[in-house]
Amino acid sequence: MAEDDATLPQIINPPNTLQGKISKGGAGAVDLAALERAEQVIANLAGDYLLWAEDDLVRLEKVFGDLKANPGGSKDKIHEIFQISHDMKGQGGSFNYPLMTAVGDRLCRLVEKWEKAGKKEIEMIGLHVNAMKLIISQRMEGDGGPEGQKLLNGLTLMVNKFSGG
Repeated sequence: MAEDDATLPQIINPPNTLQGKISKGGAGAVDLAALERAEQVIANLAGDYLLWAEDDLVRLEKVFGDLKANPGGSKDKIHEIFQISHDMKGQGGSFNYPLMTAVGDRLCRLVEKWEKAGKKEIEMIGLHVNAMKLIISQRMEGDGGPEGQKLLNGLTLMVNKFSGG
């Protein structure tokens, strides 16, 4: 091999061993009919997702309001915000709202190690709560397109500004 060739990337095609790991008939095989039924159940619940998300947002706003009313914030309220946003994050991707998942994940990562919340922290939480409200009120399915990307970029810029990053 020439010296110039050493700097070129090498493509390695790994073997597809997954096919050998699943049963295609008999005991333990994937039941395609059951899989289709499960997908249909999820599809039927998609309309309910928006109702669940709106209920979760009401809970999130209440806890956030309690946190704002208590300067310095309590660890318990921060933990509640984490739990609610964690649930919302988990449901978003299942019902074609991965943008909600992304914002929920960012909120979780933001607050997961906080013991208290001062003015900056409360403002950062508020930005995420408002972003989640916007996603649901505007029915921003999928990645939200260019507006969704602007939303995520804006959150990143604000968190970096507030956290000195």
